[in-house]
Amino acid sequence: MRKESTVRKWAPNAVILVLSLLLVACSSNKAGTTQASSGSYSGSVYTVKRGDTLSRISRMTGTSVGQLARLNGIPAPYTLEIGQKIRVKSSSGSSSSSKKTAVAKTSKPRSSSTSSVAKVAAPPVGSKCWLWPTSGKVIAPFSDSDGGNKGIDIAGKRGQPVYASAAGTVVYVGNQLRGYGNLVMIKHNEEYITAYAHNETTLVNTSQKVSAGQKIATMGSSGSDSVNLHFQIRYRANAIDPQRYLPPPGSKPSC
Repeated sequence: MRKESTVRKWAPNAVILVLSLLLVACSSNKAGTTQASSGSYSGSVYTVKRGDTLSRISRMTGTSVGQLARLNGIPAPYTLEIGQKIRVKSSSGSSSSSKKTAVAKTSKPRSSSTSSVAKVAAPPVGSKCWLWPTSGKVIAPFSDSDGGNKGIDIAGKRGQPVYASAAGTVVYVGNQLRGYGNLVMIKHNEEYITAYAHNETTLVNTSQKVSAGQKIATMGSSGSDSVNLHFQIRYRANAIDPQRYLPPPGSKPSC
């Protein structure tokens, strides 16, 4: 009872912290991941195309989201219109012909707030065992750049199982975070939390204990235009590259 009470006391604070981090640091909205048109820019002007977001434009042009918003007077939540001309910061090579057109994964809406969580050194590989949360091709890898994808996106079929990557306690189940759809978050210990987004259905409840490999949801497209799982591993609140810590696809961890 004491341990359960501790988890219940911790969970609301964890949800507030981690959801704030996801809003600020994550940019992995699957809307238009495989279907959106590519935007283009020439010189210091970018033309908005279907599926574009400010974070996506940021990655393609090398100008931060904050700078783009200030340069163009775009308030949060950074709504764009097709055909809109976006000024970008001049940078070396930004107007070269090789960059006049680009295809990139679209981004989740970003918060206008900033994260106060200090960056920490990533843990060594093998320090904790992780299982693949589902099977499928990684269609969008992790990126630690400003506005980058703070997890990986795994394509699959609607309804296929989503598994807990490690044992832990469910600290959030819901769809209140716009752009993530049906989201499950699991706390594994005082250092690690995983997140599983865009589920079709969720099969666990908040405060429920789960084992490694337990089915917690089914894959879907909630909050996304394509069926996929967005998966994050956070170490001391900082996003780390899941593919660096997961075993080779189709195999079990050796640790």
